[in-house]
Amino acid sequence: MDPVTQGALGAAVALTKARPKQLAGAALIGALGGMAPDLDVLIRSSTDSLLFLEYHRQFTHSLLFVPIGALLCALALSPLLGKRFDLTFSSVYTFCLLGYATHGLLDACTTYGTLLLWPLSYERVAWNVLSIIDPLVTLPLLLGIFWTVRSKSSAPIFLALAWFGSYVAVGVVQRDRAEAVAWELALARGHSPQRLEAKPSFANLLVFKTVYEDSHQFYVDAVHVGVDTKIYEGKSVAKLDVGRDFSWLDSGSQQARDIERFRWFSNDYLALDQSDPNRVIDMRYSLLPNDINALWSIQLDPNVGSDVHVAYQMHRGDSRAALPTLWAMITGEDID
Repeated sequence: MDPVTQGALGAAVALTKARPKQLAGAALIGALGGMAPDLDVLIRSSTDSLLFLEYHRQFTHSLLFVPIGALLCALALSPLLGKRFDLTFSSVYTFCLLGYATHGLLDACTTYGTLLLWPLSYERVAWNVLSIIDPLVTLPLLLGIFWTVRSKSSAPIFLALAWFGSYVAVGVVQRDRAEAVAWELALARGHSPQRLEAKPSFANLLVFKTVYEDSHQFYVDAVHVGVDTKIYEGKSVAKLDVGRDFSWLDSGSQQARDIERFRWFSNDYLALDQSDPNRVIDMRYSLLPNDINALWSIQLDPNVGSDVHVAYQMHRGDSRAALPTLWAMITGEDID
């Protein structure tokens, strides 16, 4: 989730345990605790561009790491904010703990994948019920925090958290509805998917990107699940086959190992970029939900040594041009 939402949820939960005179301090410390796990983005390498993918949403996001992460936050924040807000170390730790504990769970509500049970499990948990950015999640939390701190009443923050919980529950229902529509579409095409997922598109719970695999082929569509349902059919692309697609690649090379690292990160939703035979894309994300133009990829090079890493690439595309089409999908209109 975006840092503002992470901080807002951390602050909101911390406020539920704060006394009236502690509210401002609890909100600030809870927010900082809620954002702290994302400091793992600082783990990077100038030669290995996939290193940050392995460590982002890894140990700092694990439920087992929460008490340790909260303690590190409290040790850093208590000297800076404890005296300012007249808070004991115990209170600072409590607010850090509550804020920190929300982070991994909130990230798991999105589609990216979070190692909630590291080191017991390296499964990337993704419940696919919230978009990575959604104003209907963030703004009510911010409003509840502001009203609670200003009014010294706990009612606004509990109302905001009730809204948040209800919105997540709606996300579960909408995800399941989208998956059901996608299954019906696959069966109508004569397919028997080996796996199928529905993921919320940008900043809404009305349009979901659906991806399913059938006979080593990925099929991508968008599904509007409002009062009525509507399907925006997309395209298909062959699943990555390293032996077929990279016949020149040495299986013992670093680039071959990097493909497997990227496969783990993407939950094996990999395909070859149709415009570049040396680029591998993550099928799960695109600017438009019925599109296969990925937001990120890895670039291979047949002319480098066996110890050279792949290059990780981001592809932003033309978001302004895509927004009218996405809005049409959200409102259930026809698109060209």
